[in-house]
Amino acid sequence: MAVDILLGLQWGDEGKGKVVDFLAPKYDLIARFQGGPNAGHTLEFDGFKHVLHQIPSGIFRDEQINLIGNGVVLDPVIFRKEIEGLTKFKLDFKKKLFISKKAQLILPTHRLLDAANEASKGNNKIGSTLKGIGPTYSDKIGRQGLRVGDILLPDFKIKYQELVEIHKKQLAFYNFEYTLDHVEDDFFSALEFLKTFNLVDSEYFINNVINKGQKVLAEGAQGSLLDVDFGSYPFVTSSNTMAAGACTGLGVAPAKIGAVYGIFKAYCTRVGSGPFPTELSDATGEFMRKEGNEFGSTTGRPRRCGWLDIPSLKYAVMLNGVTHLLMMKADVLNKFEVINVCTHFKLEDGSIVNEVPYDLTRMPVTPVYKNFKGWNQDLSHVKSFESMPVELAEYISFIEKELNVPISLISIGPDRTETIVRDSEAVIL
Repeated sequence: MAVDILLGLQWGDEGKGKVVDFLAPKYDLIARFQGGPNAGHTLEFDGFKHVLHQIPSGIFRDEQINLIGNGVVLDPVIFRKEIEGLTKFKLDFKKKLFISKKAQLILPTHRLLDAANEASKGNNKIGSTLKGIGPTYSDKIGRQGLRVGDILLPDFKIKYQELVEIHKKQLAFYNFEYTLDHVEDDFFSALEFLKTFNLVDSEYFINNVINKGQKVLAEGAQGSLLDVDFGSYPFVTSSNTMAAGACTGLGVAPAKIGAVYGIFKAYCTRVGSGPFPTELSDATGEFMRKEGNEFGSTTGRPRRCGWLDIPSLKYAVMLNGVTHLLMMKADVLNKFEVINVCTHFKLEDGSIVNEVPYDLTRMPVTPVYKNFKGWNQDLSHVKSFESMPVELAEYISFIEKELNVPISLISIGPDRTETIVRDSEAVIL
């Protein structure tokens, strides 16, 4: 049985949590394959709202099991807080949640290094969430990181102290003031808590599930335009957020990948620094932010807002091999008389292109827009694609033609019930 992948096509915050929760009944296993507590996947149902950071978004479904894959970086302290926040739902974590022994551990000193490094950049800040993600992935690539499975070994504390001493030398370079005693107590307490969970050799675990003919959904975090290789470098995350990252982040062969669901908002948002060609730094952008409640689910920071960017979407669709598009937050545009879509970029030399330049930071572009008449009405009455306003249907049709991929699902509100399925063969519930 193939592994389907669900990931964001923009700068994150596309609504992946809602869609994973919506699609979960179709699958047996939901698996996170990269990122860490810098992610915030929001789910709303039955009048309830919850934000998940490290736990896969299928956790609220009764029959599905969930896996935190080897490509994830795990903060034990935040993990414990997440679990404690879910206790009121009486979830059977022994049955429902498994954690890869090969997932990297975020240490307290990783968070300190993240803060020190970001502070040292001054006005050139990346916009880090300060969760220790970058330093943890750096240690992974530098082959000195600690993994979840290491906490079961007798020499863990020795290995921990050796790495902390390395980190202290790095912190001394930044002349960064800090204390460790209290946070280390919390960390080691959280490790004991972590030991009570299902720690598995996840590459064997997931392939056994596949070989039994069961269905797997790989859940991405952040967004394609934040990919460390193909995103708006250096304003990116520290992992591979593309579909290829699911193979290395879970231990799944490329031949076993099936459908790739690409999620995008009906407009664009971005948190933190970095290029954003269609950004609206005016009253229209502020209105879009308020309508969409665009504030970071992890950091609380106001998101930058702008019109849909077709060249960047084409780029993400190409790199991910997207087979189905899922359009989120169409309802945020309900009150706009006119909606703009960027179809091309104008370069500084006056040429018009539809490709993303090598470095948007140092090669600024001017968006070329196509105007659409807004539907300018509430969508709460819409129950099918056929009952949508003509203007929204035309907007969807234009995007499909530009990207040459069908839009199978349209979200018209935050709740799992506010979802229009257009292609029941591809997306079922």
